[in-house]
Formats: sequence, structure tokens, C-alpha cells
Amino acid sequence: MPIKAYKPTSPGRRGMTAYTFEELTTKKPEKSLIVPLKKNAGRNNQGKLTTRHRGGGSKRMYRIIDFKRDLRDIPGEVLTIEYDPNRTARIALVQYANGEKRYILAPVGLKVGAKISAGEGADISPGCALPLGSMPPGTTVHNIELIPGRGGQMVRSAGVGAQIMARDAEYVLLRLPSGEERRIHARCYATVGQVGNVEHENISLGKAGRKRRMGWRPTVRGSAMTPRDHPHGGGEGKAPVGMSSPKTPWGKPAMGYKTRKKNKPSNKFIVRRRK
Repeated sequence: MPIKAYKPTSPGRRGMTAYTFEELTTKKPEKSLIVPLKKNAGRNNQGKLTTRHRGGGSKRMYRIIDFKRDLRDIPGEVLTIEYDPNRTARIALVQYANGEKRYILAPVGLKVGAKISAGEGADISPGCALPLGSMPPGTTVHNIELIPGRGGQMVRSAGVGAQIMARDAEYVLLRLPSGEERRIHARCYATVGQVGNVEHENISLGKAGRKRRMGWRPTVRGSAMTPRDHPHGGGEGKAPVGMSSPKTPWGKPAMGYKTRKKNKPSNKFIVRRRK
């Protein structure tokens, strides 16, 4: 998908890039598959901030996406390729032979008029959903289930895809986009193909206002605060943080630390870690 660049008519325009939206076929979503989306500004059900720097942003309607692909052995036809403000990927509206309409994630190569289906006998073509055990090694997949019947939970962002490395009677070995290699049950469903909108990573917002419209509020540097407000605060002039590694406002390592339990049950399914 092409990306357009703007002429540097202002500091905000310099370096800014945006989508051309050439792949979209309609601007109006399916009314039966959208619901209102209430903003919580980073607060939980008690009204307390659990995620900082969130709030405001443009209004959105949530598109109901079919992650389960549980209309089995019913052929469907792609009606439209649409924009979804709630995710980086594009979505496709599919009408099935029984008259039902559903949204799915649009993979690379899926066009309007394409025929897709879900089930063990489905074709190995973009947009079709099959059990992992029914796909040959080397197939690129997305929207992968972790537990049979739960619905796709992994590999759903724009441009990502997992590759089937090997399989046996009960499990399939997948290489995930992070580089991790993991065994997943062969009865878990996945969708064939790489998630579309591959050029998403090349978008440059260019100015703070675009980030505000996405629901992100400004962030204050810890080094600009006082010692009582942040571990990085205080000091004369532009002082270093004064510790071996950056810290969060609550004194935890800012660059992350190991939080995974050593005896987590799913450890036995991970063949190679992402790091």
C-alpha cells in the first residue's frame, strides 16, 4: 500500500507521512457490526489511573471482528476492504452463503470478490481459516488460537505473520514474529496469510496533534521533575539520572524486568525464547 509524503509547508508537515487508502473500497462500515466505544481515559472501574498519558482523542465506533471463525464449511465472499480506527490492520467484510455478514482481519492479497471459508477442508489461500494441523509446513498464518475454540489471540497487528515450522500428530511448531518458537495444539485454528497494511511501520506522525487525536496525552520527563515526584528528579543543571538504570515514578526498572513465573504451565510449549 503506497504512503504519501507532505510538502514541508510547516514544521509539523516536515517529515510527516500518511496512508493513501487506495486499498479501501468503502467509507461506510456495516451498521449491524458496529457498537459504541466508551473511553475510559486510562482509568479502571474505580476511576483510578492505571495507564498514564491517555485521554481525549477522536470518537470511535467499535467494529465487531470475527476472531473465532466459527462459521465452518460455509463459503463466503469478500464485499469490502475497510478502515478500522481501533487497530493497525485493515478489515474485510465477508458475506456468507447463509446471508450472515462478518468482519475479519484483511490479509495481504485479499481482494473484493474473493471466496473464503473456514473448516478442515478449506483452501490454503489468504483469508481461509483452518486447524494448524491441516496446513503444510512453511505456511504463513495469523490470528492464531492458543486454546481450541477460544478465538485468535496472537499475530493480529498490521504486517505480521507466523510461520509453521513443523508438525506432529498433536502439536504444531510455530515461529512467531518476535522470533519465539512455540508449540501449539494442532486443533487450534489460524487464518492463512500475512496481516495486511504492511507499510504501517513506515508511517511518521510528524506532530504532537496527531498523537493527541489518537488518545495519547503529553508525557513529562522524569528528569524535569522534583525528587519527591520522580527518582530522576532534582540535581543542578541537566544531571544524569544518578542510578544504574532508569526507573519508573514508582522506582521499578523502566526498561523492564522479568515478570514471567518460573513454573508457568505454558513454559513447556516454548521451544526457543524470543531473546
